[in-house]
Amino acid sequence: MYFVVVFFIIGLVLGSFYQVVGLRLPVGESFINSRSYCPKCKKKLKWYELIPLVSYIIQLGKCRKCKKRISITYPLFELLTGVCFALSYVVFGLTKEIIIPLTLISMLIIIIVSDTKYMVIPDEIILLGSILIVVETFFIKGGQACLTSLFNGVFAFVGMYIVKILGDAIFRKESLGGGDIKLMFLIGLVFSFKTMVVILFLASFMALPYAISVLLIKKDPIVPYGPFISLTAIALLLLKLTDFSLIDLINYIV
Repeated sequence: MYFVVVFFIIGLVLGSFYQVVGLRLPVGESFINSRSYCPKCKKKLKWYELIPLVSYIIQLGKCRKCKKRISITYPLFELLTGVCFALSYVVFGLTKEIIIPLTLISMLIIIIVSDTKYMVIPDEIILLGSILIVVETFFIKGGQACLTSLFNGVFAFVGMYIVKILGDAIFRKESLGGGDIKLMFLIGLVFSFKTMVVILFLASFMALPYAISVLLIKKDPIVPYGPFISLTAIALLLLKLTDFSLIDLINYIV
């Protein structure tokens, strides 16, 4: 339980930082040199206003100065990251293998924040995550596993690009963003290609109710697909289903 709590706290702290990165990087704002501030009144926040999850609860979800309500997404993303880090320890243990899942989860949390807010998946995060995972795979699992990882990533990228071409032709408009295609490369570095098919299937299934609800409000809805792909990948990762096929999923359901 000690390490579960430690990983949970680390996840809370990093989750707070990942939100800052996800909110500032797409708009070109520094997330290193500038202090955090209230998004409503722009007041610089003190250290005791930045304690993950705790500050939000103590302040009743409101800014201490302007009293405007702070978005519930802040503590939710902190909690999500904390839970994912704690579960990573439970699933993978205190071993060197846990580094790769923690890296992927970290990148995906930033992507979820960014894509949800701006419908943008930063290339910097895809590039950084890809480099880290490739290097980690090489040193932890060896050269052969690293080559397999790269192959799966490229295969996932090409497969997603073909899906985009077909989607664009069928719907006569952009069906997938470039960020979603690059995201598949990042995730493909950890998952087998057959599992990528499962991820796309489950992500589409999860996104369908949201897409329908948006369609009822807007005539030409644009639904961010990245968060659904990322959440599905995190779920399968924590279930250790990195080599799981669609047939396996059907058999499991049946």
